[in-house]
Amino acid sequence: MEDDDGVLTLAAARGDRAAFRALVDRHYDAALRYALRMLGNRADAEDAVQETFIRAYRSLPQYREEGRFRAWVFKILVNRCRTHVDGRNRRGEVLLSADRVPAAALPAREPAPSAPFRREAIRSAVEALPVTLREAFLLKYVEEWTYREMAELTGASVSALKMRVARARETLRSQLQEMHDDG
Repeated sequence: MEDDDGVLTLAAARGDRAAFRALVDRHYDAALRYALRMLGNRADAEDAVQETFIRAYRSLPQYREEGRFRAWVFKILVNRCRTHVDGRNRRGEVLLSADRVPAAALPAREPAPSAPFRREAIRSAVEALPVTLREAFLLKYVEEWTYREMAELTGASVSALKMRVARARETLRSQLQEMHDDG
């Protein structure tokens, strides 16, 4: 697929709108899934994804052939999501998730009494993570990026990302255990 992306990206950079449309169609769902989990609601996620693809289209002349389109677009998206979350944090807004994190991404000690309760508990726990931990956790377990890809995308070192993922898992484990004990 990356080879096709390279051909399409070069065509789009030369002004082929159909090629860019094909790239958007290919990567839109993954971008929206990530934005939903980072931002917590569909309207903000759709705005972030739309802004991402607009920026990508306008920046096509600067696109480097050796780069991978998916990674390049996700880098733009990650920055848009960070900016949005930072703005919300400054305004004191609360995240309300419209999507869920797969339960398989979390180590479970005991199953929750019901699937809806478990999904809501996971959603709440992920929302409560600091943005850097949430970002690393989602990229690793939901988007299934390698640590090397995550490092290229975020600018953080592989070891820092491994630490963030480990902290996210431990924080989630602790929060979910507390919710389970309190419930």
